[in-house]
Amino acid sequence: MKQNLDSDKMIRERVKVEMNKFLGDILKQVCQQLNEYPYTTIEYEMLKESTYPYTNIKRINQEKERILLHLNAIKADCDALAMDVQKTLKLKDVVDEDEFTPLSMTKQEEDEEVEE
Repeated sequence: MKQNLDSDKMIRERVKVEMNKFLGDILKQVCQQLNEYPYTTIEYEMLKESTYPYTNIKRINQEKERILLHLNAIKADCDALAMDVQKTLKLKDVVDEDEFTPLSMTKQEEDEEVEE
C-alpha cells in the first residue's frame, strides 16, 4: 500500500487488517472459481479467467454504461414509434377511449331529474 500511496500518507493498523481481510475474501472467490475446473493442475489461463472481473473492472463498467445508453436509445425509439402509431393509425369510425366524453343530458332529462 505504501508504494501506491503518497509519501505523506499514514496507514492505520485497522486499515491494514481490513485490507488483508478484503484481499483474503477475493482470494477465496478466485479459488472457488478455480475449484470449478475439473482438472487437478491449475494453469495460468484458468487463473486469468478467474481474476478477470477484478483486473478488468474499469472496462466492465464502461461496457455496462455503453449497454445502458444503447438500451435507453432503444426505449426512446420504441416510445416514438408508439406515439406515431397512436397518431397515424387510428380508425376514423372508432372512438378512442381517451377521447370519450359523456353525453350531456338534454334539457328535458334535466327537468325530469329536478322534479324527482
